[in-house]
Amino acid sequence: MAAFEDAPVVSYAQQRLVSESCVDLFLIEMVDTVCRITAVETEADSEAMFYKLDSLGYTVGQRIVERFTKDRPRFADTLDVVKFICKDLWSIMFKKQIDNLKTNHRGVYVLQDNSFRWFMRMSTDIGGADSAKKATPYVWFPCGVVRGALANLGVPSVVVAETSNLPQCTFQIKIAK
Repeated sequence: MAAFEDAPVVSYAQQRLVSESCVDLFLIEMVDTVCRITAVETEADSEAMFYKLDSLGYTVGQRIVERFTKDRPRFADTLDVVKFICKDLWSIMFKKQIDNLKTNHRGVYVLQDNSFRWFMRMSTDIGGADSAKKATPYVWFPCGVVRGALANLGVPSVVVAETSNLPQCTFQIKIAK
């Protein structure tokens, strides 16, 4: 009986932790599997692959926001929601904040991550434009995560990502009116 009394108390949050490298590898394999299952022969096949990865990300984004905003007060406006995405959601997912946030104050926000975590270990033989092209499917999932998070916070949007120079990634959020 004394052994149970001396055992350290482990909180609920500590019990649910997952290794960062396992999550990174899982996401790489998830994208590779979706790409392999969806044979890309036409533009429609590429759209199907985008839809699958974006839908998975959308669901994950909704669940993450649900979990991490349950004890927070409601956000005052759209800019506060986007700031939450840039600071808190990005810290939860990528262990850092967004490097740059720009807006035109008309419903368009540009989030720039100069060292996007999922691209840090990515390279190709040719590099440059070839690397950016091959990295494109890997941003569809995070686009869905951001879109799902925004939707769950009451901000319907369209999220598009661009990669021109790895590991940099730019996400453009257009708020639906």
